Amino acid sequence: MLTSFLSHAWASSPERLAIAAGVTLGFAVLARVLRGVNGSGAVAGGFSCFLLFAGAGPVAFAALVALFVMTWLSTRLGHRRKLALGVAERREGRSAWQVLANLVAAALGSVFFGTTGNPAWLFAAIAALSEAAVDTVASEIGEVLRSNARLITTWKPVPAGTDGGITIPGSLAGAAAGLTIAAVGALGGIISTRQLWIPVAAGFVGMLFDSLLGATLQRRGWISNQFVNLIATLASAAIAYAIAISI
Repeated sequence: MLTSFLSHAWASSPERLAIAAGVTLGFAVLARVLRGVNGSGAVAGGFSCFLLFAGAGPVAFAALVALFVMTWLSTRLGHRRKLALGVAERREGRSAWQVLANLVAAALGSVFFGTTGNPAWLFAAIAALSEAAVDTVASEIGEVLRSNARLITTWKPVPAGTDGGITIPGSLAGAAAGLTIAAVGALGGIISTRQLWIPVAAGFVGMLFDSLLGATLQRRGWISNQFVNLIATLASAAIAYAIAISI
């Protein structure tokens, strides 16, 4: 039943499903050992990774690995400074809600591709991963390189790490991270090299939307950071999908 449901997916056979499950398990264990995630985060990440791998294949998994490496390194860069600012990530790693907020949109894009065969969903999945990379790297690098940020709604100076604050160095680093994710997808052949700009642009727009939500709804305590991240990745996926089906 599962293989017929995912008739267009990479893992359309029991053998490939087993490969996806085995690789996913190994990746989840490694992420836990490296303290990139806590116990619940490993389970949530493993489930999301399996859906991504099974639907879109090894290239999508490679993009996820690139996302993990870049976010893992950026969160640990300048850790003492981030501790002083009070914005350092917990040493035990990201929780299930944090992981799902960043990966649900990509996993859904992969599943929809597997069920429909529409390549636009691959652009959506890569764009969601790109947004997660842009947002995390931009925030982490900005906190290291700048003591102040600019609030996206007013452009007034605010302490680094403030919800809705952005920095030029952080944004540039984030854009490079998003480009890296898209490049993995393009080099692996699941998206067109000529249309590599689609997930890059969608990811960057999603990051700006994330900052806008952070400066407004999140700062007022109306929504959580995890919900902001979820909305932003879904928005990036939707933008990329809309562009891909229109050209």
